[in-house]
Amino acid sequence: MPKMKTNRSAAKRFKVTGTGKIKREKAYRSHILTKKTRKTKRNLRQSTLVHKSDEKRVKKMLCMR
Repeated sequence: MPKMKTNRSAAKRFKVTGTGKIKREKAYRSHILTKKTRKTKRNLRQSTLVHKSDEKRVKKMLCMR
């Protein structure tokens, strides 16, 4: 059986922390920023963790077992 390939788009979007959790960047920060408040844009800069319910699917895309 051939090796499983990592989903390259997922590999660019997610990073794995030392404890095995998956880190991601927040959405809604690419354009139409004039109507968003300073506070909103500042909070969108910080990264966050992938939700527990999605973790299994993301790990599968990253070929983590």
